[in-house]
Amino acid sequence: MKTKAVEINEHIVADQEICHGQPTFKGTRIMVWQVLELLGTGVNAEEILRDYFPQLSKEAISAAISYASQLIQEERHVTFSKAKASV
Repeated sequence: MKTKAVEINEHIVADQEICHGQPTFKGTRIMVWQVLELLGTGVNAEEILRDYFPQLSKEAISAAISYASQLIQEERHVTFSKAKASV
């Protein structure tokens, strides 16, 4: 039985049969985390498109940033207890 892909947004999909269900860019095996990691290390979108993943678009990279932002917004927040200050 073939699983159905879950469309996350216009550019991103998750399919258990592709990259173990990790979110990827539609029509590729490029995982979203790969692009986000590059951005996080200071590689800009133009460099990503030129040097790493020319099959993507600026819109796809923007969709990845938006998706990451959405995940953080939905994340549960940790409640910190008040700790005694050490003297």
